[in-house]
Amino acid sequence: MAKLILNRVAKDFGTGRAAVSDLSLDVREGGFLALLGPSGCGKTTVLRMIAGFETPTDGSIHLGERLLADASQALPPEKRNMAMVFQSYALWPHMNVADNVGYPLKVRGISGDAYRQKVGEALSTVRLGDYAERRPADLSGGQRQRVALARCLVTSPDVVLLDEPLANLDRHLKQEMEETFREFHQRSGATMVYVTHDQSEAMALATDVAVMSEGRLLQVAPPADIYARPEGRIVGGLIGRGAILSLPSPAGDIRQLEWTAIAPLLASRANGDRSADILVRQEDVVLDAEGIAATVESVLYEGERYAARLRLADGQILRAYSRLPLSIGEEVRVVIRGAWRL
Repeated sequence: MAKLILNRVAKDFGTGRAAVSDLSLDVREGGFLALLGPSGCGKTTVLRMIAGFETPTDGSIHLGERLLADASQALPPEKRNMAMVFQSYALWPHMNVADNVGYPLKVRGISGDAYRQKVGEALSTVRLGDYAERRPADLSGGQRQRVALARCLVTSPDVVLLDEPLANLDRHLKQEMEETFREFHQRSGATMVYVTHDQSEAMALATDVAVMSEGRLLQVAPPADIYARPEGRIVGGLIGRGAILSLPSPAGDIRQLEWTAIAPLLASRANGDRSADILVRQEDVVLDAEGIAATVESVLYEGERYAARLRLADGQILRAYSRLPLSIGEEVRVVIRGAWRL
């Protein structure tokens, strides 16, 4: 295996706006990278260029020292030693589970004991050894997704590409499959690139998250870092469910703010100086009689807590959690324990 490198990659379909622009990205060997962004941001186009289904109009893609594609040439998908898991599973309905998993081996001319051993090992990895003779129609959605993973694993690929593979599953099954993906990554050791618009999936699965918007790469960082220290208003808005306040710029080059620094900014915001975007996460907003006044605009019960939307006196919005029920229109006071200047 080797590092996957995208060097200033671009893709223009001739629609007047490039699908991907000047994207440079290193995916470390054995890493699990999530490409995160809203629909239409270019993340699936990036995945298809890595796979070989699209050719970049500029830049280059390398796997270690090996050139996979640039604007003038491209290695075909079957020669890249990659495997892809689609949202639709893409299983052959007339084949049983073992034959679906082993199909890539047959294409490569592998048969006999070597074939049976590889198929058995792949099915065992995804805990489907007892389902080898069943047809896809007899399986649940999660089991079909595991068959698709086993089919990836059977060829020992250098890179596994996943295109929103959990989009069709319900919430409970998603959580179960997230654990399967983590286990699959640990046991296979393959480099994985995972496309999703669901930030909770990206945070739960990836070792690194790359946030895209309008064809451009905005930030790459481990999940905890990108959540705590997003760069820019777009990333701050995409990651988490916090609020972005426009406040006077804090003195000095301070990024991480505590209540002692936030309170004076809130007190002086009426002066009209709002040159800083301050990201405030819901979990950092707490009800406190010593805090600033806010009005409850809406409340959503989430089972273990209430999620509230609060309006400050100047009209700006905060979001907060509460263990106690709140009423719409109720006046409360809140303290912001921590915030991040974007």
